[in-house]
Amino acid sequence: MMLLDEMLSLKLLTPEQHAEIRCWVRGARTPERIMGMPPHLWRALEMASLLMDVDVEGGLPN
Repeated sequence: MMLLDEMLSLKLLTPEQHAEIRCWVRGARTPERIMGMPPHLWRALEMASLLMDVDVEGGLPN
């Protein structure tokens, strides 16, 4: 969740996107359910990750 908070503080995610992604991840109990996140949220997360040079799947800097 710290990475999401950093994306928000850098204005790479809107407060609405941050809240929706955070809610989805907290409610998903398995990796498979997280992967079911709506496409518009994945796009926002992927774009923010690219801008931060972070691997979305691994959560690590490239």
